[in-house]
Amino acid sequence: MYTEALQENEKLKSRLQDSKQELVRIRSQLEKVTQRQDRISERSTVLDTERREKQALEKRVSDMEEEIKVLTELKSDNQRLKDENGALIRVISKLSK
Repeated sequence: MYTEALQENEKLKSRLQDSKQELVRIRSQLEKVTQRQDRISERSTVLDTERREKQALEKRVSDMEEEIKVLTELKSDNQRLKDENGALIRVISKLSK
């Protein structure tokens, strides 16, 4: 009976050792998966940030293009007013003679 108990004990020790090794292997796999998920999450965050930055830059470019249009119109209006002013000065000059 003692030898049977020893044999059973050895079997259980062997199973326990196998279970410990499998646990280590599974923990290692879990760690790898967790790290992979973290990297994916970081990439996703970076992509979201880059997308927001791109949208902000696109809006800024659009705003600047609109400002350029307005500035062009203002320059054109300014030149027209200068021309009209010059013409009025010539008319006033002729009338005052």
